[in-house]
Amino acid sequence: MQRFTQTTANSTTTLLASKRALSLAAALLCALTGTIALAQQSSSSASPKPADNTNPPTVSSKVRVVNVLATVRDKHGKLLPNLAVSNFTLLEDNKPVTIQYFSKESNLPLKLGLLVDTSMSQRESIDQEKSASKTFVDQVLRDQDKAFVIHFDREVELLQDLTSSRPKLESALESLQLASPYQQDDSGSNGGSNGSGYPGDDSPRRGGGRSLHRAGTTLYDAIYLSSDELMKKQQGRKAIVVLSDGVDRGSKESLESAIEAAQRSDTLVYSVLFKGEEESGGHRGGFGFPGGGGMGGPMGGGRRRGGGYPQQEPRPDGKKILERISKETGARMFEVSKKQPIDQIYTSIQEELRNQYNLGFTPAKSDTPGYHKLVLRTNGKDDTVQTRDGFYLDSD
Repeated sequence: MQRFTQTTANSTTTLLASKRALSLAAALLCALTGTIALAQQSSSSASPKPADNTNPPTVSSKVRVVNVLATVRDKHGKLLPNLAVSNFTLLEDNKPVTIQYFSKESNLPLKLGLLVDTSMSQRESIDQEKSASKTFVDQVLRDQDKAFVIHFDREVELLQDLTSSRPKLESALESLQLASPYQQDDSGSNGGSNGSGYPGDDSPRRGGGRSLHRAGTTLYDAIYLSSDELMKKQQGRKAIVVLSDGVDRGSKESLESAIEAAQRSDTLVYSVLFKGEEESGGHRGGFGFPGGGGMGGPMGGGRRRGGGYPQQEPRPDGKKILERISKETGARMFEVSKKQPIDQIYTSIQEELRNQYNLGFTPAKSDTPGYHKLVLRTNGKDDTVQTRDGFYLDSD
């Protein structure tokens, strides 16, 4: 009896000890579970940190890097393609800046625009322009490059949007034709003369019935629209080649706004001067007076027409105009002559485009929005540096 009582007491003691152990384990388990749940809740309520590690900070997208394309020649006019960053000094508003990025841009993809003057003053040159431009496109464009073709006279029209297809570009160049006092009306064509946007690849250049239109040479509009609507969206190296006599008649944009658009889009504007018939002694006829056209056409708003016969204005110096456009955008102006035919000029442009330097820097936070002057030099005493005169800084 006693033994039984002893055994029962031991069993009871063991059972109580087991219950206490189980209770303690349960308490620990509950505490642990609560801690895990709390940690999960805290983790789920916090902002998703891992996503920030994979995405760049928002502020980085606002950092503006100014790219400066440059070509350098020695005193004999020979290209110098093997300079190092240590050979250059860059000034912004006459203050030295640190060149943070430097590369030789012989292999970077190129975006190229051909702007061809098809006004009546170019009647003696149009065939040369077609032939030489086809050769230029065939030689300069590589698989990664793209080009577009625009003609301008009384209006600006995109004949071929950016493409790497040589057949499409050659077809657009072949379709170039001179403006005439009796132009076919555009109202029946795809896009129309007062429409917006660009025609498709298969859109006819002109269509519909014939009607009388005033002559014009909307050079400034062509440069402005090419830079602002086409080149501004593109990355990498960008250049426009303008074939014209440099005399603008009827643009809505000014010379200054055309240059500014090219600078804002980081686009070089090469100019090829073909002297028009008026300048070389020819006569353009009764419809060649100023004030002719508006921007009109697929690349602009409605066409501006005038009445009566305005007074003849002094002819602007087309050569000086083209020189200014090219110089301020970092390119060159060439004049077609017997000693320097168009084919030779295109070869020179091609060499420059394949032997450029790209220097980049970040403007100071204290820089104010607007225009800032640039000066780029080398340590070569007789070197000539060809680059743009400045850049525009936009406000945040």
